[in-house]
Amino acid sequence: MKLSGITWDHPRGYDPVVAASEAYAEQTGVEISWQKRSLQAFADAPIAELAEAHDFIVLDHPHVGQIAETGALLPLPAPEDDGASLGGSAESYLWQGQCWAYAIDAACQMACHRPDLGAPVAKVWEDFLRPEAKAFRPLTPLLPVDAFDMFMTLVAGRGGAVMPYAPQRFVSEENGLHALTVLRALFALGPSDQVKMNPIHVLETLSSEGGDFAASPCLFGYVNYARQGFRAHPVAYVDLPVWQGYKGSKAILGGAGIGVSAQTIAPREAIAFAQWLATEAVQSGIYLAGNGQPAHRRTWLAQQAQGDATGFFKGGFATIDSAWTRPRAPWFLGFVDDVCEIMPDFFLKAIPCETFLAQLDALYRHHLKGA
Repeated sequence: MKLSGITWDHPRGYDPVVAASEAYAEQTGVEISWQKRSLQAFADAPIAELAEAHDFIVLDHPHVGQIAETGALLPLPAPEDDGASLGGSAESYLWQGQCWAYAIDAACQMACHRPDLGAPVAKVWEDFLRPEAKAFRPLTPLLPVDAFDMFMTLVAGRGGAVMPYAPQRFVSEENGLHALTVLRALFALGPSDQVKMNPIHVLETLSSEGGDFAASPCLFGYVNYARQGFRAHPVAYVDLPVWQGYKGSKAILGGAGIGVSAQTIAPREAIAFAQWLATEAVQSGIYLAGNGQPAHRRTWLAQQAQGDATGFFKGGFATIDSAWTRPRAPWFLGFVDDVCEIMPDFFLKAIPCETFLAQLDALYRHHLKGA
C-alpha cells in the first residue's frame, strides 16, 4: 500500500517523518512518500486543498477550528497516553470534543544567543528600551506572522493571555501599546530586512560564521541549531525575557501535529501510522535521531540528561510547559492574514503605536462580526 503526506521544508519538518516512514514500511509494508511546502505555506495553505492530494497533513493547531468546520480531516481516536503531552501540545489539537491531529513536534517561542560571542542576554523586555540596548546585538524575526505572534506573547506576558480581550478590543490598550513599543525598539536595533525574516532566517544568520548579531529575544525554537555540527556555531536557548513587575513569560505554543485526510482511501492504515508516529518509542527513537523535535513529554525529560542537544531541552522546558494556545476559532485565521497585510507598514512607515493598535482592533471587530 502506498500513501502520501505533506510537511514543511526544513530538516526538522521533513527528515524525521521520512526516516520514520522508511522504518514503518519495513515493519508493515505501508509505504509513505512525503512532499514539502514552505514555512509560510505551512501557516497559510488551506487544509482542505491539501487533504484532496495527500493522506497525511502535518499542520499547526490554529487550523483546527477551520478543519472541524470543513470536515477536511478525519476525527481521530483520543490520544491514549495521558502523560505524553508537553504543556498543551496534545490538547491544542482537540476542538469541539474531537481530536483532529496527534502532536508529533513541540515548540514555542524562546530566546537564544551565541555563547561564544560574549554579549549580554536581556532579562526583561524593558532592557531593549534603554540606551545601552545595542550591546545585546539582537536580530528579531519580524516577518508579519512572527511579528504578530510576538505581539501576542508580549501582551500575554503582562497578564493578557486571554484573547480576545473584549468585544471591541483584541487586547487591552495598555498592554497593546507596551507590546508595540518593544517591537518597534527591536526593529530599530536590527536591519530593516528583519521584516522579511522568519525564525529559520534568524537562526541561520546567528549560527553562521559571521558575528554581527549575538542573540534573538523571541523566536520559535529549533533544536537543530543547538546541535554541534549542524551549523558552524550552535546557539543556546534560554527562557524569554519577562516584563518588570510580572512573573514568568507567556510564550505562544507552536509545533506540529499529524492529521489524516477525510478523503484517504485507507483510513484504518493511515490512522494507525499517525498513532505510531506519536508514540514515545518512535518520538525518542527514530524521530529524534532523524533531526526531529519531538512532542512527547518523556522524550524531552530524558533528553535533558543525555543527547547532543541537552541545552535546548533544558533551556526551553519551563517556557514550553507553560506556553499558551492561540485562538483556534475559524475567524482567527482570516484576522491574522489581514493583520499580516498591515504589519510591515508599522515598522517601515513608522505608523504611531496608537494608530496601528486602532487598525488592529478594527480588523478584529470586522472578522468577529463576520463569524
